Amino acid sequence: MHRLGHFAEAHTGIDLRVSATMHHVDFAREEVDLAVRHGDGNWPGLDTVRLSPEQLFAVCSPKLLSGRRRLERPTDILKFPLIHLDSRADWQNWLQGVGIDWAGVTHGPVLNRASTVIDAAVNGQGVALARTTLAAWDLINGRLVRPFPASIPVSRTYWIVCPRATATLPKIATFREWLLADASSDLGRLKSLGWTSKASKQREVGRAGC
Repeated sequence: MHRLGHFAEAHTGIDLRVSATMHHVDFAREEVDLAVRHGDGNWPGLDTVRLSPEQLFAVCSPKLLSGRRRLERPTDILKFPLIHLDSRADWQNWLQGVGIDWAGVTHGPVLNRASTVIDAAVNGQGVALARTTLAAWDLINGRLVRPFPASIPVSRTYWIVCPRATATLPKIATFREWLLADASSDLGRLKSLGWTSKASKQREVGRAGC
């Protein structure tokens, strides 16, 4: 949402309308040209392009890296609330991957929206696990930091989808290329900050993480 104004300024001839919904769009019945969908990219009849390679990793507010009670090593994470999305499974996988005993680790709120998980982490309410695509803007702008490099590979990511019959229409191709270019630019800026796109060899997560 932070970037849509740039697209509107560059492409004044395209009427952009955005609808945020949790259900899969029915292109045959709904007046929708293109969607961003989470999954494995296998949807018969649709043209699919992966938005960006992704990982799941720990993020927090920069202020948690300073002060008497600060994050210096992975075990320090247990000093803070862990912010969960939908369930506690992702944190259990991450902690297990870095060699931390996660048995009984249930502290911290369970939220049902990725955006609220990000907001809670930005506000310093604890440590969250975030996806590359959804956390990129806050990482680039210093609202979030990665305290440790460990990450979980994800098997299901975000895809740009539309009917194959309309995939080459100029307005659809233009918006798709803009999304891909913006995502690629984010990855380049993250790498300049020392971020790596190589995930740790841990259990893959297929659910829609933050």
